[in-house]
Amino acid sequence: MWRSPTTSYLVGLLARRGTSRVQTLNSSSSSSYESVAQIQISNQIIGKAISSFEGGHANRAIDQYPERNSGSIRKHQIGENVPRKEKIKFLVNTLLELKDSKEDVYGTLDAWVAWEQNFPIASLKNALLALEKEQQWHRVVQVIKWMLSKGQGTTMGTYGQLIRALDMDHRAEEAHKFWEKKIGTDLHSVPWQLCKSMISIYYRNNMLERLIKLFKDLEAFDRKPPEKSIVKKVADAYEVLGLLEEKERVLEKYKDLFSEKEKGSCKKSKASSKKDKKSGQRKDAPVSDATQ
Repeated sequence: MWRSPTTSYLVGLLARRGTSRVQTLNSSSSSSYESVAQIQISNQIIGKAISSFEGGHANRAIDQYPERNSGSIRKHQIGENVPRKEKIKFLVNTLLELKDSKEDVYGTLDAWVAWEQNFPIASLKNALLALEKEQQWHRVVQVIKWMLSKGQGTTMGTYGQLIRALDMDHRAEEAHKFWEKKIGTDLHSVPWQLCKSMISIYYRNNMLERLIKLFKDLEAFDRKPPEKSIVKKVADAYEVLGLLEEKERVLEKYKDLFSEKEKGSCKKSKASSKKDKKSGQRKDAPVSDATQ
């Protein structure tokens, strides 16, 4: 079959890369998994590049080279013997080494999940936590968006993780659009913790009109803020916008949140003083016994 110079070059590169990887496999299941997984991931990326250049002809050309599938023959056998922790570590390290390319990240994730019988949502969540620890917010966004594109992780927890990562990646406007599209349409049941996160994003990024709108929409559903920190942000927003009457209204309406905090601190101080008195009495008791 005829191949263009581009296809011939890429297929040759694929064959050489696959062969060299297979030759490095050793008896260790973890290192074997890593080597074969690298073949799978690199082949996935190269295969996509070929498809973009040559379309259907390129896919037929790749099928002539069995080296491309050298990893998939053994993938279930090797993958089952590798601890989940090692698989997560391999994925995180691979993602950190990739260039900033959506195609490469998605291709890597596609190849990685191909090893699993079921979608590894728990492993991916651990990988996301590891990326957050490294402050790789852009990569966190890419991984979550890939998950959502697969119809996975469609929970409020994942949504909250995404808007937080977008904010940390200096993409507050995108976080707002995602909130409007996926979360803010059902405010009567959105967890307050998620609402608090979005209010904080608006507050940090000086999106004060949006902050006030969100709070008013929550009030329309008779939802009372659970923390005074939320009320303080809303009051500050009203003050900056010159709406002093609204500021006073909010502070007056939710003044019990502030008084409850003060009552709680008083109760704690009283409890601690009583505890100190009791401990003091216990310390004195053996002394009086000894003197008798």
